[in-house]
Amino acid sequence: MRERFERFIQKNETRQKFWDQYKHLLPLLAYMLFYMTWWSHLEDTVTTDFRVIHMGIDDHIPFLEVFIIPYMAWFAYVSVTVLALFFRDETKKDYYRCLTFLFTGMTLFLLISTLMPNGHQLRPAVMPRDNVFTRMIAALWRSDTPTNLWPSIHVYNSLGAHFAIAKSKAFEHHKVLRAASLALALSIILSTMFIKQHSFFDVLTAITLAAIMYVLVYKKDILNRHFDR
Repeated sequence: MRERFERFIQKNETRQKFWDQYKHLLPLLAYMLFYMTWWSHLEDTVTTDFRVIHMGIDDHIPFLEVFIIPYMAWFAYVSVTVLALFFRDETKKDYYRCLTFLFTGMTLFLLISTLMPNGHQLRPAVMPRDNVFTRMIAALWRSDTPTNLWPSIHVYNSLGAHFAIAKSKAFEHHKVLRAASLALALSIILSTMFIKQHSFFDVLTAITLAAIMYVLVYKKDILNRHFDR
């Protein structure tokens, strides 16, 4: 009887340790389900009736298919950054700062796309060249419509991931990592225009929004003040 009771206690302690270690994933998983559901709905419904986004500078930006590489690297870049902060106990506050930054911008993007459906007409009717990069872009375009673009989440989240790395004390002595992060973030930002996924306006507004959120989340540190209270 005593051994059974001790095993029961051990199981409960194991469950508690597991919960304490991984409960911080819940807001991330819940939000991603919420975001993908809403975004998929927008992609299915916003197809022809939308506000066309265009700036004169867009006509002078060349189509450079090689930039599909940093564009696709965005998915790993943001995911790895968030998980790296999650799995380190000393960066839990940095993890929540990062989520606050990302989720705020992504929610504003969903609201804007819902209230003001938008898109662009920048994609070439025919690929100027035939190579592995243009075929990758063609595959991307088949699954990703040229709608729901403003502000660019690729740009905004790239800056959010870099800010999270640059402002985390866990990485303050990793100068090479921080420099590589900045280089990757900048190449992703350029890629959104070079492969005709976004107008310069999408990029400019995303950078502006990211600058505002940087001040609120990292300079004013509104999240940490809330925790302290």
